[in-house]
Amino acid sequence: MVKTTQEQFIMWLESAHEDQQLEFKEAKNQMSEEDVCKYCVAIANEGGGQMILGVTDKIPRRTVGTLAFQNIIKTTQRLQQLLGFRVDVEEFFYDGNRVVIFHITSRPSGTALNYKGQYLMRCGAQLLPMGDEQLRKIHFESKEAWLNERFDLKYSPQDVIELLDTQAFFELLHQTYPTERGSVLEKLEQEQLIFSHGEGYLISRICALLFAKRLSDFAGLERKAPRVIVYRGTDKLGTVLDQLETKGYAVGFQGLIGFIASQLPRNEAIQDSIRREVTLVPDVVIRELVANALIHQCFDISGASVMIEIYSNRVEISNPGEPVVPLRRFIDSYRSRNERLADIMRRIGICEEKGSGIDRVIATVEVYQLPAPEFTSTFDRTVVKLFGYKPFDEMSRDERIRACYQHACLKWVMNEQMTNKSLRERFKISEGKSAIISQVISFTTDAKLIKTDYTAGGSRKFARYLPYWA
Repeated sequence: MVKTTQEQFIMWLESAHEDQQLEFKEAKNQMSEEDVCKYCVAIANEGGGQMILGVTDKIPRRTVGTLAFQNIIKTTQRLQQLLGFRVDVEEFFYDGNRVVIFHITSRPSGTALNYKGQYLMRCGAQLLPMGDEQLRKIHFESKEAWLNERFDLKYSPQDVIELLDTQAFFELLHQTYPTERGSVLEKLEQEQLIFSHGEGYLISRICALLFAKRLSDFAGLERKAPRVIVYRGTDKLGTVLDQLETKGYAVGFQGLIGFIASQLPRNEAIQDSIRREVTLVPDVVIRELVANALIHQCFDISGASVMIEIYSNRVEISNPGEPVVPLRRFIDSYRSRNERLADIMRRIGICEEKGSGIDRVIATVEVYQLPAPEFTSTFDRTVVKLFGYKPFDEMSRDERIRACYQHACLKWVMNEQMTNKSLRERFKISEGKSAIISQVISFTTDAKLIKTDYTAGGSRKFARYLPYWA
């Protein structure tokens, strides 16, 4: 029997959208068995997920409780009989309200499920029959992920050497480049990046995406090239530069970061009480977030790539696909959409250990006294906005609240806790202005983003604060 944790349930509530994994229904009193079966089939056809009764579907979501399906064991058995596949039904309590969670497994690869002859899918709030195109895609879908698929062309040994930057491959792995071509090809085969095929080789997409000398040499990959756009002002009206990276992600990464840094506006910042001119955003922040965007993008979205947009007052880094963890949990959570890509990028030193990148971003932002980054999600895209230096007095209320919450999260992952003093130090505010910081903490508490750690006692002077999810 599946058991949902409080943390998992909160993450579901905070999910930016109802998507393939989640469906919320108030169903305060009941929901028909027929409707449950239809939704289970539709969600299974979309990859599986959860349907949750007793929760509002509009953001911010809240639990309202449900009286439906009081006998969980009987309901589970009944659904098995009606559907022919397993759906685990769970009774869960949150804020004193009873909710019912249907855990729905994914359909088998290459097989569409039906209920009473209807192959169902969801479309907004409606359930609709699948069209011929959707059914055809399912029936002929490949079991291999997009990244692991191989190009149809067969390449000669010399083609492989000429198309891929094999020397950079060995340098990034800190290994000596072999003197024999056969040893080079053998290492690529061991890494399952290329595959023997007769007298030649097949090259995988992940291999070309990372190590191609020119992405345009491989069909479709030029559309996955990172794009850098520089604007004249604070909007998109005046474009100064629009450039695509031509090399594979791994072999072109250092050059890409250097190019972005060269395009950043320069700004004044205060570090260690010394005013100095620096780029709008520190290089280490750009590096971490560009690597993060490359790794976590959704490759199934055609014609979309990672974008770095540079304005006079901010930088926006975005990638195709909605986030796989809630936006507010970026600092403490990790889940990769493309685990093999992430693993290779870690091994060659482009990104660090799991989940540490965003921590480093927030820590660096605090050192440079920058406004807190803003993480947002639009349709099919995840966006991080970075802002240039701004004194505390010029920060808006929302900016101060966002910085307070992120500071609390950073302290938590460092096994520490936020205090009035630590937040003052984050903003470089003197002790005489602690009342102002107390006000920021109060605003952030009212926004339900942090909470008081009551294990520290009742003294306001020594109060400690935790992220709301801790």
